[in-house]
Amino acid sequence: MSNVTASPLIRTKSPVRPEFWLVVLGAALWGVDPVFRIILLKTLTSTQIVLLEHIILFIAAAPVLWKFRADLRGVRLRQLGALLFVSWGGSALATILFTQGLVHGNPNAVLLLQKLQPLFAIVMARILLKELLPKKIGPLLVLAIVGTYLLTFGFTLPFGHVHEFVQVGSLLSLGAAALWGGSTVMGRYLLGSMKYETVTSLRFMMALPLLLVITWSEGAAWKLAEGTDPVAVIVNLLLQALLPGLVSLLVYYKGLSKIKASYATIAELSFPMVGVLLNWTVFGQVITSAQITGFVFIWFTLFFISRQQN
Repeated sequence: MSNVTASPLIRTKSPVRPEFWLVVLGAALWGVDPVFRIILLKTLTSTQIVLLEHIILFIAAAPVLWKFRADLRGVRLRQLGALLFVSWGGSALATILFTQGLVHGNPNAVLLLQKLQPLFAIVMARILLKELLPKKIGPLLVLAIVGTYLLTFGFTLPFGHVHEFVQVGSLLSLGAAALWGGSTVMGRYLLGSMKYETVTSLRFMMALPLLLVITWSEGAAWKLAEGTDPVAVIVNLLLQALLPGLVSLLVYYKGLSKIKASYATIAELSFPMVGVLLNWTVFGQVITSAQITGFVFIWFTLFFISRQQN
């Protein structure tokens, strides 16, 4: 009897890639932000909080950047532009645009348009990184956006008239979505020539000068509200900076370094899901059937996309 060997052309089904789920975890950690931010907003402005966070992160990131300083030798003009896009555009300017959109427009329309962030990322990844799109990305992207819509608005329309939708706030929200989506693409570009620790450190450190200027121009007073416990403020500030800040981005960029930006932007949908879970577990808001449906849609999309990677 002759020995029969398996054909090398026969492949087993590819396993789920852990790097994809690292991006899911990193984005999910962004969702715990409100737990620490609530007490801080009682005594500081949003800009002051972000500035203090980046000062803490600068102290934490400086030794890391020194350890991986060899990565800086290969930085060219393109890498510098991508770093500025990620640190200034994705961290500071996008947040400002989104906040101003909520002030000057219909909040529901602004929130809805922000959900187009994955679309911006996928298009930019195709143009700038020449990424081939995942199979069946069209239906999956629609399913993911519908799931995110259900998490935010349920089975209701977020606005009553067209003129409430088309406003200055809507344009500001689209600008924020484009900057956040572009940051995913630019981050993936940088990870082609730098370690994820270096990209994380530079993102925090390069944003600091811009945040100093913005905070100074805001002119808000630096003082604790009466009756505020300074120890609680310090503890929450440290946790805010280190958990949804440093740890989340280290995990996120480690995963992003091994997968496509178009996959990563879908993985980031774990962020709104965690926000809904925290509203239920921490802030006592009841989860609706629409939100449960949204959970199912998004998790199906995440699992299906993770199985496509090879």
